Amino acid sequence: MDKDQMKPKKVVDCMGLFCPVPLFQTREAIDSVDIGDIIELITDDPAAEEDIKRFAKRTGHELLHFEKDEETLRFLIKRTK
Repeated sequence: MDKDQMKPKKVVDCMGLFCPVPLFQTREAIDSVDIGDIIELITDDPAAEEDIKRFAKRTGHELLHFEKDEETLRFLIKRTK
């Protein structure tokens, strides 16, 4: 999948917000976009790495991309159903 196909329909900025807020906002964002659309989550909550990966797996949505630098985690999640 190239960059154009991974352009998010919605960006969820959870910088400075901690568990469970990033998970709640991710769920809300996924529910608000169409099937096939992508959301991007940006957070600095270290717990989000495990929480969001688990959420995507449990709900059947596709985690397209995950990256992590010193203080930021970035997820691209595709709504699949």
